[in-house]
Amino acid sequence: MARRTILVTGTTGYIGGRLVPRLLDAGYHVKCLARSPRKLQTRAWSGHPEVEIVQGDLDDPASIELALADCSAAYYLVHSMLAAGADYAAHDRLLARNFATAASAAPSLKRIVYLGGLGETGPDLSEHLSSRRDVERELAASPVPVTTLRAAMIIGSGSASFEILRYLVERLPVMVTPRWVQTESQPIAVRNVLEYLVRVLDVELTTGRVLDIGGPEVLSYRALMQIMAQALGLPRRIVLPVPVLTPRLSSLWIHLVTPLSHRIARPLAEGLRNRVVCRSTAARELMPQQLLGVREAIDEALGRYALDEVETSWTDAGTIPGDPDWAGGTTFTDSRSIDVAASPDSVFQALCRIGGGNGWYAADLLWRVRGWLDRLVGGPGLRRGRRTSTRLAYGDALDFWRVTGIAEGRRLELRAEMKLPGEALLEFEIRESGTGSALTQTARFKPRGLAGLLYWAAVSPFHGFVFRRMLEGIRRTAEDTPPTSTQDAASPKKSVAR
Repeated sequence: MARRTILVTGTTGYIGGRLVPRLLDAGYHVKCLARSPRKLQTRAWSGHPEVEIVQGDLDDPASIELALADCSAAYYLVHSMLAAGADYAAHDRLLARNFATAASAAPSLKRIVYLGGLGETGPDLSEHLSSRRDVERELAASPVPVTTLRAAMIIGSGSASFEILRYLVERLPVMVTPRWVQTESQPIAVRNVLEYLVRVLDVELTTGRVLDIGGPEVLSYRALMQIMAQALGLPRRIVLPVPVLTPRLSSLWIHLVTPLSHRIARPLAEGLRNRVVCRSTAARELMPQQLLGVREAIDEALGRYALDEVETSWTDAGTIPGDPDWAGGTTFTDSRSIDVAASPDSVFQALCRIGGGNGWYAADLLWRVRGWLDRLVGGPGLRRGRRTSTRLAYGDALDFWRVTGIAEGRRLELRAEMKLPGEALLEFEIRESGTGSALTQTARFKPRGLAGLLYWAAVSPFHGFVFRRMLEGIRRTAEDTPPTSTQDAASPKKSVAR
């Protein structure tokens, strides 16, 4: 019997990237719609014979129609909060409307599956949760039946809500919080979310239904913080709720303490005021499974961090703009090279360890100060870290950089996502030499206006110290470390996500 073809949107994101291998295990042929297909090339499942990667954009209805051809079902897992900023709700409605229009013209499509958010309906529903409902309505405008799964906090390594919880608890033994800390929530483990998403296709009674999904416990956010503290081996946290903290102030605090920017933190903080608890047990009855408790889910997620096996992260969904036009106008360049008595593969292996918890090989205090300054002006700072400690892939977030070019054993290109009065690129090139390898590092900066010129004048004196010592650190590591496969250094290990 021929395999059913399923379309998955949002495959470069947190849930979509984990759903694809589970659909493959369940026997489906999977089409992955991606604006930047290169971001999927290093996923362990991208070379599977039953995976088809289709380039397309939900802003372009024609590309959606093409992707939906021959598909019996489609997953809608797109959220534009990261890309669209303050206008994310309107943009999400537009994208969902485009998808519904294309779905109406797809003769083989029998089902749309959408992952939305829990929350009581009414005027007090936050903008974030209201946006999720708006997407439901736009999708439902299509004649194709929609199955909506509504979830609260998803507990799993790399999820945005889990990162907020972990960082707040790790960094703040005493927390002054808004009143929402008493709000009840019904978190669910990412493993259970994925199980529901896969099984829903085989249970006909879920067709056209809205199903609440949650774990076995209903807890306040305050209780969640104490459970996280226990899991991390930390003393009980002192939590002091006060009525004067607004969502705006809360989001700024989250921005400073956690890896999330205030642009993402604010809608999430506003949503925390809403009680998010399942109002029906239909999902559990139709698709019974072993639901992990909160402590079990947290332990599993922390275990994935410890094993360096975070399959996907909330940072994966960041957009990758086109390369800047370095020709024309003023472009400043700082280039320096070093000889390394090691193979290009060993140099590349050492290079792929920069950033995150590994540090930057030199002047880590200066990097941290730069990260703090970036957070203060609304940038990502250094807290985004990196998904794994030894491997990089195209599209990965790396502190306040993003990988925009990578060639095993030869090249690594990073684009700055920090707040800058211009565009910045940091490129490393490796070539064979008589002594082993030559590593060249080039920093480029294209300023915007007078502010950009002043910025370059302020930071360029530090380059000689920081970049020279960084190259020396990479050299020492490459010469001291036995080489391994560059494939291991440049792409993620195949693992089961939690």
